[in-house]
Amino acid sequence: MPLDTDEIDHLVGELAASLGNQHSAFVTAAYAALGGCSGVGQAYRILAPLQRAYFDPPAEATNRYAPRHFRRDKHTDLPPLAEDSARGRRAAKSRWLRGWRG
Repeated sequence: MPLDTDEIDHLVGELAASLGNQHSAFVTAAYAALGGCSGVGQAYRILAPLQRAYFDPPAEATNRYAPRHFRRDKHTDLPPLAEDSARGRRAAKSRWLRGWRG
């Protein structure tokens, strides 16, 4: 089966799409590494570790996939409403009217 360069170009483009500023460096390294490639499957096996080497993960990766109720924001950082403030009394009355006991 002859080598289909369109499929290999598409594969290189797909793997380079997520690299951001390393895009052009990866493309040149990918075509240099694919010198004697015989097909798309072998091209993928060659390019997958190369793409991982050029990938630079975002800085906030630890908080991105955490559940939302564990993330910090201005509502969780503020102190709870006191019962003696106007908003606190209103919130307590609203909870009482809804039947919430806590």
